[in-house]
Amino acid sequence: MTAREVNFDGLVGPTHNYGGLSFGNKASSGNAKADANPRLAAHQGIAKMRSLLDAGLIQGVLPPHSRPHGPTLDALGFGREPVAAVERLRSTAPELAPQVSSASAMWAANAATVAPSTDTVDGRVHLTAANLVANTNRSIEGQQTATTLRAIFANDAHFAVHEPLPATLAFGDEGAANHSRLANDHGEPGTHVFVYGRRADEPFNTTDGFPRRQTLQASEAVGRLHGIDADRQRFVRQSAIAIDAGAFHNDVVAVVNERVVLCHQDAYEAAELGSEPSIERVAQFVAGWSANTSVVPIVVGRDEVSLDEAVDSYLFNSQLITRPDGTMVVIAPSEAIETLATRAALDRITADGGNPIASVESFDLRQSMRNGGGPACLRLRVVLNDAERAALSGRVLVDHELLDELSEWVDRHYRSSITPTDLLDPVLADESMRALDELTSILALGSIYPFQV
Repeated sequence: MTAREVNFDGLVGPTHNYGGLSFGNKASSGNAKADANPRLAAHQGIAKMRSLLDAGLIQGVLPPHSRPHGPTLDALGFGREPVAAVERLRSTAPELAPQVSSASAMWAANAATVAPSTDTVDGRVHLTAANLVANTNRSIEGQQTATTLRAIFANDAHFAVHEPLPATLAFGDEGAANHSRLANDHGEPGTHVFVYGRRADEPFNTTDGFPRRQTLQASEAVGRLHGIDADRQRFVRQSAIAIDAGAFHNDVVAVVNERVVLCHQDAYEAAELGSEPSIERVAQFVAGWSANTSVVPIVVGRDEVSLDEAVDSYLFNSQLITRPDGTMVVIAPSEAIETLATRAALDRITADGGNPIASVESFDLRQSMRNGGGPACLRLRVVLNDAERAALSGRVLVDHELLDELSEWVDRHYRSSITPTDLLDPVLADESMRALDELTSILALGSIYPFQV
């Protein structure tokens, strides 16, 4: 059976806003309290999905989470019914509104870690929902993620969906944003590369005070849950330098596709490399990650692109995809094309006949980028064979008809502007629930949200 990668993009939610809730994320902090445009954000994401579909890729969609989050409001004493709870929140604790109304679940790369059936001991696709405990607004996502994934990957003969790891900083898990898979082809057995910021017994913050979200122990636990052979797992420490520059996840300084590793010179801890991380030494280090894959390292030097330029442009948060003809394409945010250094780096990489990357395409994802999420953040990569794709539940593999329906749905339900004050509007809560209730019918997923129970 043919196995192909499916990109499941997270659909932007109706309460998309700039709450500035992610310390260590430069874009999130820099755009805090600015006006957001949920309608435009959703259309930008749909446009990217449509383009990848047109390019011959298999494209999926993940629904937004329900916000404001009823279970959290209930747990904090405001009551479970979101509209009435927002009324109470507005009069007693308005500062909590961004936490319970965050639309950060749009970044599906943080939703879960995935292992395809070729790599697991029981021959099933395994998915572990991330606990995201480093940020309050994201720590409430894990249960809904697991529920949504179980609704889509419902066939136990093909899929195993695991609950989030224990919700403690010792097992901080940020999902696929700190995980990559190396293989000569998506359908071949691969090597799983888990990137972590600290061990569980080490301080949460770097010496400069920036959070190191992913722990080694969390990554090891995911590998065990997925039943991946020990010789096909690699655990690599991200550099504190990169974290302090704003690379709060590894996918801000590195991207992997099949046998290609595109990374910044300072992506990984110097101590891991055994010496000063020269470009040559980093390339040698990356090439040694898998004995089963002909790894192609592409290292962008700090003299070519500084860490600040990499983080500001989200060059490495591009999607790196394989077209049906076997060529690879960088799906970059517009910012990576508009920044002189990163554009020059991309031109160099695509002009080099020694690697499989043939071209670059860019997308305007500014609504997401202003919150710190580029093309790679918006998608969860899942390798599925023919039988597994046929076993998916719901209407989640998109075609043009579904994308048209989603566009029309967005126009009916999404606002063109949301300010911080709007998050205290009970009408917005009602609008959001009505929109998502209709969406579950469009996607044929049944009742997946707390307010539908």
